[in-house]
Amino acid sequence: MVFIGLNQEDMLEDRPCLISRSYPRTCEQKSNWSCMNYRPEKNEVQLGKRPLETDDGDEEAEHRKLSKQSDAYETVDTTLSLNNISLSPVEQSGNQHPAVDNSDSSSLIHAIGWDNSISCLIRCSRSDYGSIASLNRSFRELIRSGELYRLRRQNDVTEHWVYFSCHLQEWEAFDPNRSRWMRLPVMASSEYFRFSDKESLAVGTELLVFGKDFGLGTEVMSYVIYRYSLLTNTWSSGMRMNTPRCLFGSASLGEIAILAGGCDLQGKILSSAEIYNSESGTWTTLPSMIKPRKMCSGVFMDKKFYVIGGIGGSESKLLTCGEEFNLETRTWTEIPNMSPVRTGAARETGTPATAEAPPLVAVVDNELYAADYADMEVRKYDKDKRVWVTVGRLPERADSVNGWGLAFRACGHRLIVIGGPRAMGETFVEVNSWVPREGPPQWNVLGQKQSGSFVFNCAVMGC
Repeated sequence: MVFIGLNQEDMLEDRPCLISRSYPRTCEQKSNWSCMNYRPEKNEVQLGKRPLETDDGDEEAEHRKLSKQSDAYETVDTTLSLNNISLSPVEQSGNQHPAVDNSDSSSLIHAIGWDNSISCLIRCSRSDYGSIASLNRSFRELIRSGELYRLRRQNDVTEHWVYFSCHLQEWEAFDPNRSRWMRLPVMASSEYFRFSDKESLAVGTELLVFGKDFGLGTEVMSYVIYRYSLLTNTWSSGMRMNTPRCLFGSASLGEIAILAGGCDLQGKILSSAEIYNSESGTWTTLPSMIKPRKMCSGVFMDKKFYVIGGIGGSESKLLTCGEEFNLETRTWTEIPNMSPVRTGAARETGTPATAEAPPLVAVVDNELYAADYADMEVRKYDKDKRVWVTVGRLPERADSVNGWGLAFRACGHRLIVIGGPRAMGETFVEVNSWVPREGPPQWNVLGQKQSGSFVFNCAVMGC
């Protein structure tokens, strides 16, 4: 048993993520660690300020904080299984942890030391970090500085949450491990941005939303980026790419993301690309692609970035090729017939290419999959033969409008499909999941809730 003293200034007000303590603490699957079990039993009052709102409707599931007593002590029951420890060089060097003030004798779990405390915390579910951060100042600083997420990344500990928007300016998060829905703060943007077309991307501990808006106090149109931080649970704006654009292809890998192609404010289709580092907040221009393209898709596979399909040329023709970017050699290579979009006689709908959504593609376990919304099929890309093969069906209620309104994403080892029926009177969205390594597509419903059934934007954050 370890007793930790708490006072008013040690308590966390703006928690990065809050989940009810009435739910069990569970770690990542395959983890050999037992999580720290924190159970407030006395002197509790209901917390009036919640950064994230849950949609469970259970009063007991609302988050609480400890009462204002400087001499209050809480019991933290720590059941530790200290096998398979993987410490970073900073952790192995002893008490060298400059990002967090460890001068307080009660910092982290004093009885087991700093290194063992860190090794436990990085294997706790990040759903519990709001509760953990309320213990004392060092917990809070460790989480809100982002240091704990960097240590998780170094030790290959990752949880994936889905962020999506079915209503203008409103975003929700879904934890597939606990089937929990959470509302993000409302984005404080202009009316024009609210109704403009948007793209989204999750990288590191950030969610980026791209769109158009007028400059502050001017009538000049420009591209803008709103950034949601998991660490502070707030939205901010003001970030700018080196080459502002829309309708681009993008993907993230850890703390970096690559954006390629798209078009500028004058409608010119771009071949340029750039990389964003969420740790440093910097944008760096990359070598240009071989072909300019817009309305394309991007993925990371085998530690390389791929841009797939899209529309290019002066006549806005459908592109069937893809391009591979090698991060080590910084070179692009064209790959023919990499787009899953059907062409020629196979396109029987007669829908113009510009009216269709970009290719619905996702990578799970370094295998590329695509959703064929027209035939309601799931297809897999054979990297050796460079052909697409049908492997099964999409969920029955995966409705879309020419591919728009349907989210097809990788979420760890899962493929997920988010959407809902288009029938009159049915206004709900559901999350369907399939694990490809377990066999042919068998879709399981992870969650369902009353909401708009058209998914405007969706991104998966893994951290």
